[in-house]
Amino acid sequence: MDPINPRFTHFNRQQLPDPSQLLHKLIQGDRATLSRCLTLVESKKEEHRLIAEELIHQALPYSAKSLRIGITGVPGVGKSTFIEAFGEHLISKGHKVAVLAVDPSSTKSRGSILGDKTRMQELSQNESAFIRPSPSAGSLGGVARKTRESILLCEAAGYDVVLVETVGVGQSETTVKSMVDFFVLLMLAGAGDELQGIKRGIMEMADLLLINKADGENQQAVKRAIGEYKRALHLFPPNNNEWIPRVNSISALEKKGIDEAWEVMLEFERQQKTKGYFENNRKEQALQWFRDSLIVQLLEYIDRDENLKKSLEELEEMVKTHQLEPHLAVQRFLKKIWPADS
Repeated sequence: MDPINPRFTHFNRQQLPDPSQLLHKLIQGDRATLSRCLTLVESKKEEHRLIAEELIHQALPYSAKSLRIGITGVPGVGKSTFIEAFGEHLISKGHKVAVLAVDPSSTKSRGSILGDKTRMQELSQNESAFIRPSPSAGSLGGVARKTRESILLCEAAGYDVVLVETVGVGQSETTVKSMVDFFVLLMLAGAGDELQGIKRGIMEMADLLLINKADGENQQAVKRAIGEYKRALHLFPPNNNEWIPRVNSISALEKKGIDEAWEVMLEFERQQKTKGYFENNRKEQALQWFRDSLIVQLLEYIDRDENLKKSLEELEEMVKTHQLEPHLAVQRFLKKIWPADS
């Protein structure tokens, strides 16, 4: 297959991984190759990025064959415990599960704990599971910038259920919503929305609310919480896809309610495919991916051009010191990029 980017041929391909060879191993389900591919996707080196672009291009026909599930919730709600129990349940039913777990990154050092494999020890050792922790590094919605590409490569490697775990700190979760088919919000009983840091906007995006830790003395509180959240959901406007969000209880620790949660997801998938919403959502995801990539690459183009970069810095300083209104600053900068339009 011919390279989609001419700059790719400028590099010495003999010293770099060959995308076709990587793809051959990838579609055979080799986990080490998948890890290597994701490292290339996440790399900021120009030569690695170009290889990743070729790889994504060639892997596209082998993708889009999974159910993509986003999972969010505040720290301490039990996301990792749930994902491990849920993943093991899916594997027992013959599925291959990929977990893209996005860890919080420091806004100062960009460091990340990346401890998901430690927190999901049993699942990480299962041959039918693949866990990839990725630092969010300040990405919008707590999702790593390359998560979409990572989903595609996991699908090409044969994983038919892809779980995307977000940071879950109450910031905008619209990013993960734009890249998954089904969105799960994990909640706790006995704590109001204000205490949990969960905003109404996140609840409105959820296809399934799971009240976790429904065990021991907490079961009565969970029952009350289910009723409260069901009443709250009735106040929200109906979804355009005709799906009515569900509220279930689980005990991830005792592995109770896991199968019922999976059945809700399968019901959602059947309904959405029957009514045509599933494919429409995937099309919207692809369009959003294009738009996000366009913005990122435009910014990278500006950063590589020293004259444009200098002009941008000068305009930023004028905006900060109130010498220029932001909208006018944007207009001036656009004229530097496309002077023929001025």
